[in-house]
Amino acid sequence: MALNFFLLLNILIVSLALNVGLIVKFVFVEERLKTEQSIPMADAQEKHAHITPRTHMATPPPPPPSSTAPAEPEDDGQIVVNVDHGDPTMYERFWLQMGDKTTVVIPGWQSLSYFSDARNLCWFLEPEFAEAVIRLHKLVGNAITDGRHIVVGTGSTQLIQAALYALSPDNASEPMSVVSAAPFFSSYPLIVDFLKSGLYKWEGDARDFTKEGPYIELITSPNNPDGYAREAVVRRNEGILIHDLAYYWPQYTPISSAADHELMLFTVSKSTGHAGSRIGWTLVKDREVARKMIKYIELSTIGVSKDSQIRGAKILQVVMDSYTQVGNSEKGEDFFEYGYNLMEKRWKQLRAVVKQSRLFSLPEFPLGYCNFSSRTFAPNPAFAWLKCEGEEIEDCEGFLRSHKILTRGGEHFGGSSKYVRVSMLDRERTFNLLIQRLSKIHP
Repeated sequence: MALNFFLLLNILIVSLALNVGLIVKFVFVEERLKTEQSIPMADAQEKHAHITPRTHMATPPPPPPSSTAPAEPEDDGQIVVNVDHGDPTMYERFWLQMGDKTTVVIPGWQSLSYFSDARNLCWFLEPEFAEAVIRLHKLVGNAITDGRHIVVGTGSTQLIQAALYALSPDNASEPMSVVSAAPFFSSYPLIVDFLKSGLYKWEGDARDFTKEGPYIELITSPNNPDGYAREAVVRRNEGILIHDLAYYWPQYTPISSAADHELMLFTVSKSTGHAGSRIGWTLVKDREVARKMIKYIELSTIGVSKDSQIRGAKILQVVMDSYTQVGNSEKGEDFFEYGYNLMEKRWKQLRAVVKQSRLFSLPEFPLGYCNFSSRTFAPNPAFAWLKCEGEEIEDCEGFLRSHKILTRGGEHFGGSSKYVRVSMLDRERTFNLLIQRLSKIHP
C-alpha cells in the first residue's frame, strides 16, 4: 500500500508541474504577442528603414494611388535630407500606377538549371531578357545591337569588373592602367582597386595621364556626376575604351544618335528605376572579349539570377508595349514621358532656388534634338553637380551637412571640395524637402 501511495503521489506531482508549466508558457506567449502588437507604427517604420531612433529621414514610401496622400512634412530643420545616393525611388509612383501589369509569377519547378541557353555564348542569358534588350534599344534608338554579343551581369558594377578582366592581358609585365576624366564616377577607383588585381590598376584622372603603354579609359556619358556628354580624353592608339551609358535614356538627355562603340554598359537601375533587381547588360563587338567577360561572371557568381532576368524582361516589355510607334504611347503617359516630365520639373525647381540663393551654381547644358521624343531640350541629368560659391565655403559637403543635407563631396569624384553631387532621383517628399531647405539658406 505504501508503495502504491508514493507512486500516485509522484504521478500527481509530475502532472501538477506539467500543467503549471503549460499555463506559464501560454501566459508568456500571450503577453509577448500583446507586446509585439503594441509596437508603435513609428518604431516599426524606423526598424524597416534601418534608421536610428534619433535620426529622422525623409524617405517614406509613397502611398498607393487609391489612397489619400498624407500631407507633406513641414521642414522644421531637423529632418535629415539624404540626397547622397542615386537610389531611383522617384519611379515608384509610376510603377504603382501600373498595378499588376509587371507582376511575374515564377513556379517552384522553373529556373532550376544553371543554364538558360547552352547554345548561346552567354549561356546564362535568359532568351526573353535578350529579346527585350534588343527591342528596347531599337525603340529608343540609343544603341546599335546588330553584330553585338549581349552579356548580362549582376548590375553594372560586376560588368565593369568583368570588362576590366577581359580587356587586360594576362601576360603583361605590369598592371594595365585604368583612367577616367575627372569628375569621374566616385566608385570607379574603388571598383578597379577593390580586388587588388595584378591585371589592372587605377591611375586617376585621364587628363593627367602621361604614362606610356596600353591603358583602359572609362567614359561615362552622360557623365556621373556633372551630366555632360563625354568622349575619350587620352586618345592614343594603345587605348581601350569602355563606354558606360547608364544614363543615355530619353528622360535624362536627348537621344541624338545610336551609340556605336566596342563595349557599351547599360543597367535596369537607371533606365527603369529597378535598382534592387541588380541587372545590367553589355553590348560587346568582339567575341573573345565577350567570352572572357562571361568566364569572369561564371567564376564569380556562376551566372546571373534567372528570376531577376525574368522580372527585368517583363518590366522592359511593359515599357515597350505602351508604344504604338516610336515616341508615342497608346494611351496615358508612357514611362519615358513620365520620367522626362518629372526630371524637367525638378530641374526647374532646383535652378530657381539656386538662382535665388546666390550661394550656389549649377552647370548649364546646350539644347539638343531628341530623335526618340521629337523634341528639343537641354539635358535633365540624374545628378546635380552643385557648386558652393564664395571664398568662405571651401567644404561644400560639410556646409550642407550643417544644414542637415547629406550629399557626396567633389573630392570623391576627383574634383574640388567646393562641389557636391546631389541626387535628383529620390522620392517626391525628399526632393521637396531639399528644395525647401535650400531656399532657407542665405548668405
